[in-house]
Amino acid sequence: MGSPLSDWSYREAFVRNRGLIPDGHQDILREAHIAIAGLGGVGGVYATTLARLGIGNFSIADSDVFELVNMNRQAGATTKTLGQEKAKIIENMILDINPSARVTRFPAITSDNVGAFLEGVDVLIDGIDFFSIEARRLLFKEARARRIPTITCAPIGFGASLLTFAPETMSFDTYFRIDDSMSRHEQLLSFALGLSPLLIHRSYFKPKSFDLHGEVAPSSVIATMACANLVTTQVYKILNSLEYDTAPLSAQFDPYVQQFQRFTLWGGNRNPLQLLKKWYFKRILNLKW
Repeated sequence: MGSPLSDWSYREAFVRNRGLIPDGHQDILREAHIAIAGLGGVGGVYATTLARLGIGNFSIADSDVFELVNMNRQAGATTKTLGQEKAKIIENMILDINPSARVTRFPAITSDNVGAFLEGVDVLIDGIDFFSIEARRLLFKEARARRIPTITCAPIGFGASLLTFAPETMSFDTYFRIDDSMSRHEQLLSFALGLSPLLIHRSYFKPKSFDLHGEVAPSSVIATMACANLVTTQVYKILNSLEYDTAPLSAQFDPYVQQFQRFTLWGGNRNPLQLLKKWYFKRILNLKW
């Protein structure tokens, strides 16, 4: 009897996708190249979910190690992986699911390596820590220049809010109304408000639990799994040239309040309603810039 690895068959491993995913689409997934920047709260579960979908090529980036505070939501965080590199652990998890996958690891995204990270990529997924706004803007700008569709999905409360930026639609900075003249806190608040225009989590989410100064926000595995559902489906649709929503249209799902809503925020954060919300949250969060 051969070893489990010698008996490996891509077709057999993913045969249960058949009936939902046509064989031609599965072939596309096998050849696709996905980049995931950030492998913590959402990035790790994106990687493992896409591996189970049958994606064959990954570029992954993270310079951090697993800590005890990651245990409540991060796919690679276990008592055995504490102190170990997130990128290496997630690479191993991908290969444990699909030994034929090709994985290239990168450290934190910088202006020096962003080009190499995006080389040959079909879809970019943003899994960067919420507070790393500088790296996020760099990544989105470079992806747009290379005409790579880019997905961001925020774990908000117990739910998730999805936005996709295609080369021919609104840019990240335009939608979120972010520019270099703004302070870091103002950029972060603008990012947060643009992620969830309808605030369907407002009945239970306490705004003051979101600490911009201390750079701490509440999190839950329920939300990260919801993100994986939305993002993985969006990747499948993009790769197979199926119709998909792009900014300024967002989709938010919250299982706690049992709501799913799609909403077009005309003008992005330039919308008068968003400007009013920004003024309000600046006051209650005691922000200055």
